[in-house]
Amino acid sequence: MPCNNCAGTAVSIIVNTFRHQLRQHSVALVSLAIALTGLAYNTWRNEQTEANRNVRTAGVELLLKLGELDRVVFFSHYDHDQIRGNPRLDWAYVLTIRDLGSLAGVTAGDASSNLVTTWEQHWSRLGKSDESADRISAAIDDVRNNVLDVLVALD
Repeated sequence: MPCNNCAGTAVSIIVNTFRHQLRQHSVALVSLAIALTGLAYNTWRNEQTEANRNVRTAGVELLLKLGELDRVVFFSHYDHDQIRGNPRLDWAYVLTIRDLGSLAGVTAGDASSNLVTTWEQHWSRLGKSDESADRISAAIDDVRNNVLDVLVALD
């Protein structure tokens, strides 16, 4: 005849053995938890650092391209220099600015898209209309300010 108390004793022995092993290995378990937490944080921090590096690189390149586009606008509008200020050839700057803007954050991306729209509407009147030059310059300044804000906000 089976013992009714035997099943309870077996469970009790297993629970006591588990508690004993848990107490005996608690330092190792805590060390493992700390190591896994440290690894997770380190991985997250590396990803964040890489994302910031990409935004920073795109932002600096964007500022350089904006300066070059500004130069083209000045040559084209104020100096009427069709060689150094040929607005048709400088579509490449505008499109590169749009692409880099999409990498530099949402506000910079929106501002660079706005610059493309402004350029489309006004490039052909550079040298003829002060309003066109002013609108293009304002759009360039808007992108520049947004990029600088993004770069300052990086951690």
